[in-house]
Amino acid sequence: MLNPTRNRYRNEPAFDEVVAAHPDFPRLIALKIDVQRRGVLYTESAFRAVDPERHQLYTWGGVHYPHSLLLRDGTTVLANPQPEERDPYRVEYTEGRFVLVDEGEIIEEVEIWPRPRYYDKKTSSGLLMKEVVSARPQRLDIFASAFCHFAHAEDNGCKFCPLPAHHRQLRETYDLPTRLRAHDVKECIAEALKEPGRFTNIHITGGSVVKGKEILDAELSYYIDLLKHIGELFSTPRFPSQLLATAYNEKQLARLREETGLGSFTADIEVLNEEKFNWICPGKAHWIGYREWKRRLVDAVGVFGRGNVGTGIVGGVETAPPHGFTSESDALEATLSEAEDLAEKGVTTVHTVWVPQKGSEFHELKAPSLDYFIRLAKGLQGLRVKHGLSVDFDDYRRCGNHPDSDLARLQ
Repeated sequence: MLNPTRNRYRNEPAFDEVVAAHPDFPRLIALKIDVQRRGVLYTESAFRAVDPERHQLYTWGGVHYPHSLLLRDGTTVLANPQPEERDPYRVEYTEGRFVLVDEGEIIEEVEIWPRPRYYDKKTSSGLLMKEVVSARPQRLDIFASAFCHFAHAEDNGCKFCPLPAHHRQLRETYDLPTRLRAHDVKECIAEALKEPGRFTNIHITGGSVVKGKEILDAELSYYIDLLKHIGELFSTPRFPSQLLATAYNEKQLARLREETGLGSFTADIEVLNEEKFNWICPGKAHWIGYREWKRRLVDAVGVFGRGNVGTGIVGGVETAPPHGFTSESDALEATLSEAEDLAEKGVTTVHTVWVPQKGSEFHELKAPSLDYFIRLAKGLQGLRVKHGLSVDFDDYRRCGNHPDSDLARLQ
């Protein structure tokens, strides 16, 4: 008999039953969603088989975990370790391969993300490059600043977000500066690009900084300096890149476009409903506001062009109790309606899978059903098809964390 806590997570239709209800939806993308939603538990056999020279690892709570997984079709799965009582998939190593196991049955063979060659090198200032620029299978990730004004200065951060706690731990463990220095980042990217054909995009993000003559000017100036340094590595005016930042006003967006070689711009609204946004993202609501955030996204299309502007939502968080939608159908209808309003104006919406994590205010809650996430992914990709929007800068190759943009490769 399952213990009461685990039963809380298991009390829902089985994976195969849900997938059978969506015969047009790829099984491996559904599995990706379910693994992200439930998390993983690495067994002793898996830990023993991990090769630090070949596999990409990260440290959390003093434990070296495999960074994440790849399915046999190349689908990326960013899955967080979860305790046994949360009913995660198990990752085991048997007969010379890593496998996903559920209820004692092997579900799929998986592979652990490969380790980039530059990870052991250091910058001229002595920082380990893997702690300055991390890597997804085909993307370089720069988390430029661990400070978020909403979370750290006002205790008003987004209620689902564990990143301030996570990055505080990383900075303390590896003695990293709160804000990365541009020359360190440039050195890391120059080294990473020596690995031919590996990386297709550079992604930059960090916490919100409201300081400046106009709010966010200080954040903007920092990113411009960073992008200028990176741009020196390329011979073309624009280079493959995505900035995920706070929503800037039109004047700030124009400056970003004119002074850097940035390729695409994203500002995550997180929740596509004004009432839920105000509750879940109080800092963003106070400093920018829901309607202004949407307006600025549309302004960004005028600056960066249709197909180069996006927003992200934390799929499922709109159902969080006590103020979220109580019906998954109502949540889906409201979310897709707002996403279509943005799509009509040239802004594409992608979703991540909400995983209640330690370090966030919502860590004790439960994510919605697999069926909900399948319908959300289909709905968002359907809007892109309907309105002729591409998502090349945030698709399965560049990011790999959005089940909806995984579907883009099939159409």
